[in-house]
Amino acid sequence: MIGRVAGAAVVLLAAVGSTGAYAQAPQPSDALIGRWDLVVERGAQTAPSWLEVERSGTATLVGQFVGSGGSARPIAKIEFADGTFRFAIPPQWESNPKDITFEGRVEGERISGSTTMGDGQVVKWTGTRAPALRRAGKPVFGEPITLLARASLEGWQPHGRGESQWSVKDGVLVNARSGANLVTTRTFEDFKLHVEFRVPKGSNSGIYLRGRHELQIDDAYGLEPSSHHLGGLYGFIAPSEAAARPAGEWQTMDVTLVGRMLTLTLNGTMVICNREIPGITGGALDSKEGEPGPLYLQGDHGPVEYRNIVLTPVKGTAR
Repeated sequence: MIGRVAGAAVVLLAAVGSTGAYAQAPQPSDALIGRWDLVVERGAQTAPSWLEVERSGTATLVGQFVGSGGSARPIAKIEFADGTFRFAIPPQWESNPKDITFEGRVEGERISGSTTMGDGQVVKWTGTRAPALRRAGKPVFGEPITLLARASLEGWQPHGRGESQWSVKDGVLVNARSGANLVTTRTFEDFKLHVEFRVPKGSNSGIYLRGRHELQIDDAYGLEPSSHHLGGLYGFIAPSEAAARPAGEWQTMDVTLVGRMLTLTLNGTMVICNREIPGITGGALDSKEGEPGPLYLQGDHGPVEYRNIVLTPVKGTAR
């Protein structure tokens, strides 16, 4: 009996070793593996998008995709042959029930291709490898910047569709109802951010770091932790525990963003601890992840209030 077990173990180890060696062998599809920042052409306008490709097991390519809206969508399988790749995803918020199909080609450190929507509309896109954004050394923070004036929208400007519903009174920034978003006129790279907010029952907003990565703001009291609810990086990172207060109460959020690494404390509880942000989220201003960007408050979903918005930028690093 012992001999049989030992023999089986040898066979199993040999199989594992063989599989590991096979997985490490270079394959043509390796050129597609990684993260890609995409720019979609929509007539005279462009929209940001994002793609990640990885290998599942020894041969199958899988991934995730983020469009100009919505959240990250899983890709079950990506076909690759002769430098060309294809995949499909089901609709998310689109009204047409048909799958959305993608076809592209790898050209060195760039990819390009087209997307066919469920209604047959075709859009072109191009992509470049997303930057790693790894920082060397410990961040050294500068002086805090108060981003919200006492009685005006100085330092902010409306963005997107709809009429602006934003106003400031006694240091409180109010979005009365669904309308335009709001972005800072200044841009930032790495920083700490303190913000206080109040959400009415059933309402929804969001804070976009560098204008690209949304921290969800919504009425989430009593709900299970989710990347789609308060304290989550939308579609990517769920908070470790539920820390939301009831609707109508003031809440606090403290954020540290260094490169792609995110730490978030909600109402005094750390719910995201030094987690990597994979890529842009739906609603991002652009896909230029290597560049500084503004702070962007979502105003097109519903009423919300903000106060005490203080950002402390990184001014350098220490060894």
